[in-house]
Amino acid sequence: MRFLKSGSGMLGVLLVLAITQLIGWGTIGLPAVIGRDLAADLGLSLPAVFAGSSVLYVTMGLCAPWLAKAFARHGARKVMMAGTVVAVPGFIVMSLAHEPMFYFAGWVILGIGGSATLSTGAYIMLNEVAGRGAKNAIGALMLVTGLSSSIFWPTTSLLSGLLGWRGMCLVYAAVLLVINLPLYAFLAPRRKIAIDDVDELAKVAPPPAIPRSTFGLVVCTITLNAFVNFGIGAVLIELLRAEGLAPAQALAFGSMLGVIQVSARGLDFLGGGRWDGITTGLVAGTALPVAMLLLMTSEGATWAVAVFILLYGAGSGAMAVARATIPLVFYDQAEFAKAMSMIALPLNLASAISPPLLAGLLTQFGSRGALGLTFVFSCATVLILVLLGRRRPQVAAAAAT
Repeated sequence: MRFLKSGSGMLGVLLVLAITQLIGWGTIGLPAVIGRDLAADLGLSLPAVFAGSSVLYVTMGLCAPWLAKAFARHGARKVMMAGTVVAVPGFIVMSLAHEPMFYFAGWVILGIGGSATLSTGAYIMLNEVAGRGAKNAIGALMLVTGLSSSIFWPTTSLLSGLLGWRGMCLVYAAVLLVINLPLYAFLAPRRKIAIDDVDELAKVAPPPAIPRSTFGLVVCTITLNAFVNFGIGAVLIELLRAEGLAPAQALAFGSMLGVIQVSARGLDFLGGGRWDGITTGLVAGTALPVAMLLLMTSEGATWAVAVFILLYGAGSGAMAVARATIPLVFYDQAEFAKAMSMIALPLNLASAISPPLLAGLLTQFGSRGALGLTFVFSCATVLILVLLGRRRPQVAAAAAT
């Protein structure tokens, strides 16, 4: 089958994924809103409640490599449908939990489903539709999904107030069945390139061999940046308070971060196909160590905190797009699903480890401990991106220039 390039077709795919990804990411953010209620009912400490999210990311990471063949054989649509069905019992088990074991079991089930439905599956589906041209579509999708907390945090608070958190979990299970599953089943695109067609393309123009060391560099840069972004995002309020800001000031500055991140993704989206993920990463990644260094040397000055939020927000927002699109530089449609599934393991493990690790550094050594580690990781990310820039395949390098 030939690839469908119509604008209306891509718009339909983006609409399906925007709705399902908003719901998927929004519904699993419940500890941030009702964490104290969960802790009181389940007899857990607040950190233990938030550890549920770490269990989710670890499970997603461990399951992702096993899904590589499923994505390649059956396409993203069928895998995401199956993942949605698997995720539903996660909310049901959580709603029935009266002790920690069932609470964490719910997160494990949600992690298994999320490995098939959250982010990785969406990017694979866009790649099935647009191939290397999926970068702009991924950027557009991330503009919307960046608003998931803004939409679902108040929704979670409202539903929990009306129905209790257990009733809210049942509502979220129903939402997955009534909205996400039909959207995948009836409106999501089927694979646009059949395996036979990929084989034919490979005979005509075989893709250049990509060294394993290049894949290793891709994994390293994505994982290091994920560690920084997820970790700083989780401890940002406490980090700013450690810098000497009053709680209200820290909250005010922290609340600006999401808007700046989405704005940066919008600027990258407006760039269209004029630069690839590596170029985006180099520009955005350079802003991160500058932001860390500024905050470390400013002794909590208000102007420096404001510049830090601006630089870090813009850099981390655009780097989120880069993390999703750097593999497009090196992998075609036939290999992209496998590469993304393999990358998902270290990425999700880093996402799970970074918040508690940075929180520990913050507690033991103050803001300099957390900022120092993220500064080193951010510098390493930029250096690896420089190396990757020199390894671009010729077709990608031509497109970037």
